[in-house]
Amino acid sequence: MNAIAIKMLLGDRAKYLGILLGVTLTSFLITQQGSIFVGIMSRTFGFIVDTSIADIWVMDEKVQFVDDSKPMQDTMLLRVRGVEGVDWAMPLYKSLLRARLDDGNYQQCNVIGVDDTTLVGGPSRVIAGHREDLRAQDAVIVDAVGAARRLAKIQPDGTRRPLGIGDTLELNDSRAVVVGLCQTTRTFQSQPVVYTTYSRATRFAPRERRMLTFILVKAKPGEALDELCARIRETTGLAAYTGDEFSWMTVMYFIRNTGIPINFGTAVILAFLVGTAIAGQQFYNFTHDNLRYLGALKAMGAGNLLLLRMVVLQALLVGLLAYGLGVGLASAFGYAMRNTELAFRLLPQQLYTTGVVVLTVCALSAAVSMIKVVRLEPAVVFKN
Repeated sequence: MNAIAIKMLLGDRAKYLGILLGVTLTSFLITQQGSIFVGIMSRTFGFIVDTSIADIWVMDEKVQFVDDSKPMQDTMLLRVRGVEGVDWAMPLYKSLLRARLDDGNYQQCNVIGVDDTTLVGGPSRVIAGHREDLRAQDAVIVDAVGAARRLAKIQPDGTRRPLGIGDTLELNDSRAVVVGLCQTTRTFQSQPVVYTTYSRATRFAPRERRMLTFILVKAKPGEALDELCARIRETTGLAAYTGDEFSWMTVMYFIRNTGIPINFGTAVILAFLVGTAIAGQQFYNFTHDNLRYLGALKAMGAGNLLLLRMVVLQALLVGLLAYGLGVGLASAFGYAMRNTELAFRLLPQQLYTTGVVVLTVCALSAAVSMIKVVRLEPAVVFKN
């Protein structure tokens, strides 16, 4: 009977392809939109990923996400270093500063100031030059994407060439010399990232009474991070989070305070409704056209459960094939766009979610047809 169900499904090519197209479209859109959403959310904490050397991030208690700069007094660094269980604690400066381009325009840059002595928090993937070169006078290391695009040098003929080692920048009216290029994780705003030392970064920036943005903490071996965070909070009155906690806090800020979830959620819901409507209608028409065959089987003694099993098998076959096609197309799309500005990140959890949605679409489509099958009278096959 299973073979008969499959032959019935494949026999009507037009309706079979219509059902397959509807479910494939649902699978593709849900996987694609979900991956773009995850990609965008992952970019919000890209800087935290690049600074994974720290076990704990210490900051002002009012900070809501990684780009929310609320500087602290420099004396807080000494207080954190005095907390029991802290192996080392290093200062980190992070802020947006203006870079003046050759054509007179300005470009906002994420300027990162790392500890002058240890360079903790500096770029982890230097592709040109060396991280130790940051100790040179006026030295900065620029991310390769920003150097090739937004900070590119204007040539006499009007063309643009990537910023390279030896070139100079003007950061907030101060001279900076490029001594290296690095690779960084894309951030939410995709602004150029400029690394320098902490003392130099605070000199580039407009002078304020408080300049310390974050304190990077490494716990002693065997120290429980959650207990150390609690100890830092109790001792200093500052907020302390592990890297994962700070990343999740950043993601939740953007989810709560931006329209990104609503926009992508709307696209996913529309994909689900369109896929269900197309597949449901096509599957219903397919079952209706095959009522005479189902009626003949019922007249020969086939029960409702057997006929329903045939319908479910047909729905599952279409669903599995459409799931594979949709996920495959979405993966190919993400791979093709890997070198563009598009944020795309496909996680295993998204594959499971897409699978559940596709099964739901197929179940709803099959349910519409099942009503017709259960109500079918065997005598219908003998009419006319």
